[in-house]
Amino acid sequence: MAMNEDMKTNARFPYALRRVPQEHLACLLPCSEPPQPGDIALAKVEKIGRNTNLELPSGRRCALYVGDLMVGVFGNRYATMQFEGYARTDGERCDLLSMAGVCGLVESKHDGVGEPSKLRLLGFVAGPDGRKLRLRQFALPPAPLELGPRVVVVCGTSMDSGKTRTVASIIKGLRQDGHRVVGVKLTGTASGKDTLSMLDAGACEALDFVDGGLPSTYLCNLDELLHLHLTLLAHASRRKAAFVVLEIADGLLQNETAALLQNPRFTRTVDAWVFAAGDPLGAAGGTRVLRSWGIHPIAISGVVTMSALGIREAQTATGLPCLTVRELESGELNAKLMEDKPKPESAAKVGGKNSKQHTQ
Repeated sequence: MAMNEDMKTNARFPYALRRVPQEHLACLLPCSEPPQPGDIALAKVEKIGRNTNLELPSGRRCALYVGDLMVGVFGNRYATMQFEGYARTDGERCDLLSMAGVCGLVESKHDGVGEPSKLRLLGFVAGPDGRKLRLRQFALPPAPLELGPRVVVVCGTSMDSGKTRTVASIIKGLRQDGHRVVGVKLTGTASGKDTLSMLDAGACEALDFVDGGLPSTYLCNLDELLHLHLTLLAHASRRKAAFVVLEIADGLLQNETAALLQNPRFTRTVDAWVFAAGDPLGAAGGTRVLRSWGIHPIAISGVVTMSALGIREAQTATGLPCLTVRELESGELNAKLMEDKPKPESAAKVGGKNSKQHTQ
């Protein structure tokens, strides 16, 4: 069935599909097979729940109403403070897993959040050739990276530990000294506020996994994540960035995070690590885990820095400086970020003398 102009004009188009030209939406295919992550579909809003708004490609939030048409993309979600969800349907119905337009079925949720908004599927979206549209079709092309920018990775204890604010503050501090910076959100579920905060802080560009053709990274295998990482680094290099400040979502115990941080093909690309913690005990425990993996953060930041006593406890427990947002924004960490730090032993063995040269 062709998508008429009324459908195209009135359907809400979300942030997760920002790379998809709307003129590619040509017709609808029946929902006769289970969805796969990245499949694009047209749906009608049947009930408003947790997500009362939809995040548009611009980052603006628009109110959702019962009866609204929206284009969504199927994906998996892992969010300890929100939903655990999967790229599935219940017949013609599914849930809105994120404000950025990721759809699926909720498996579990945090007790503090309400039920998800409910959608009724009208069909998978196909292009002018009649074939189902998938997000991967619109990804950045892979490219070789021979000599990349310096890479600063921010990881943390959990969701909402202050990682995104830490990333933005580091970017602001580097820009204070005139460095060209690209911000990257490597893992997570599509969300415009993360990349927009990087741009607000002065990044010349902000990239995430959507640019790699993924609505989310939950349940991606390690090869997919490494391919995504090197693709985004190559693009940052083409933008002549001196630094990439990169956020890894969720906490150290999340499967994809743990796999990346223990893989030398990833760690050998990293020049400095900053750890965002929600409290002093999290700072101490997380730092201990990182060190057991051969990763040595140069500083602690995050929610813990909102308390002077928390800072004192974290510094005592970790032996690391615990820097506030204001200190990061002023460039207090910049000198350390410029230092050549030894890579983890396992990574050095793999990377050798050319460990800063990467290829796809």
